[in-house]
Amino acid sequence: MSNRSYELARPASGKKRLKDLLLQSDNRVCADCGAPDPKWASANIGVFICLKCCGVHRSLGTHISKVLSVTLDDWSEEEIEAMIEVGGNSSANSIYEAFIPEGVSKPRPDSSHEERSRFIRSKYELQEFLKPSLRISSIPTGSGRSTLQSSFSRKIMDSFRSSNTSQKLEGMVEFIGVLKVKVVKGTNLAIRDMLSSDPYVILTLGQQTAQTTVVKSNLNPVWNEELMLSVPQHFGPLKLQVYDHDTFSADDIMGEAEIDLQPLITSAMAFGDAGMFGNMQIGKWLKSHDNALIEDSTVNIVDGKVKQEISLKLQNVESGEIDIELEWTPLDQ
Repeated sequence: MSNRSYELARPASGKKRLKDLLLQSDNRVCADCGAPDPKWASANIGVFICLKCCGVHRSLGTHISKVLSVTLDDWSEEEIEAMIEVGGNSSANSIYEAFIPEGVSKPRPDSSHEERSRFIRSKYELQEFLKPSLRISSIPTGSGRSTLQSSFSRKIMDSFRSSNTSQKLEGMVEFIGVLKVKVVKGTNLAIRDMLSSDPYVILTLGQQTAQTTVVKSNLNPVWNEELMLSVPQHFGPLKLQVYDHDTFSADDIMGEAEIDLQPLITSAMAFGDAGMFGNMQIGKWLKSHDNALIEDSTVNIVDGKVKQEISLKLQNVESGEIDIELEWTPLDQ
């Protein structure tokens, strides 16, 4: 959510605005390991993190990461503004994880402390995954706390987005665009509790994950949530998994599917600036026995945007369908 939309929401308290930011879909998982429902944040970096990653962040020192509890600690207005300015985990990760070397994997929720520590130190302390020549620093505030230099972070994002995406860096992950995925709804999902399920969706692209909110006791949930993912130059399929949320046990899988991004991205790149064209069909992903499509899915230019509506039959489960919408934006726009 943009800074302006938060300003319009006043006079809501600073803590309420922070919690609203936490409820955004990309902030529902830890920025570093993907664990669900993070309750901690690095106020100067601008990310929400889980308890395990919080311990590593604390070890970095407050000059690198100022860790605060979303619910228990007192936040200054300046710290809240800094978090909102960054915009959440997806925005921060598009900078701090711009170029991840081959062979380096993000930790998972069940990763060891050593794996977690090694990645987090490389990401924030050594800043090994930034775009070459960029460096992020923090400045002390009058209260003695540390706040991200917001104007500097904007310059970093502008520089990152306008970089030459055709450049090839050996052994590095390079992003070519941003994929907006709108998870619309589920239909006839599988029962995993007594009579119903509490479904949510996890999207995975490369080493990135994003998660919707949980819809309680509903086999036909409507999310209408937008999730953002950066697309690497050598991208694979977008993986979609549906889970049933359980409070006291591991979440149960409710089906999965893979989305081939090639028709969308190849069509978009062939046409170039979509804003120069009227509404029209520019590509198609065809239903076949080896994909999860319910029907052929067309790629269209709609109001200057490249979009694709997809209906999927969930795989490896007794029932369930998912409707999503994709929107592609290259980094040079």
